[in-house]
Amino acid sequence: MHIEAFRDYCLAKKGVTEGFPFGQDVLVFKVMGKMFALTALDRLPSQANLKCDPERAIELRERYDGRIIPGYHMSKANWNTIYLEELPENLIRELIDHSYALIVASLPKKSLSALENLE
Repeated sequence: MHIEAFRDYCLAKKGVTEGFPFGQDVLVFKVMGKMFALTALDRLPSQANLKCDPERAIELRERYDGRIIPGYHMSKANWNTIYLEELPENLIRELIDHSYALIVASLPKKSLSALENLE
């Protein structure tokens, strides 16, 4: 998946914003102010960090050895770094969806209600 397609897919999700809180080279995607994806724009090959259930994270790392690794500069238990151009697009979309869903599930009631009311 090309980085622009990754960006477009993330931004198409409800309540998502993008920004550069860690400097101009790290694009961060948040849902209701909570981070669910980020990518270092200067890293080649293109990579992204996505939140993941800890048990699933281990399983993915074993199955996609070298293409899905523990999250770079993140909690290794809860984040994976994925190589965008080395994995099937449907898998990447599924992992983005999973990361987004984990964050949405952790939102406080007020934020969840605000998200549900967005068009």
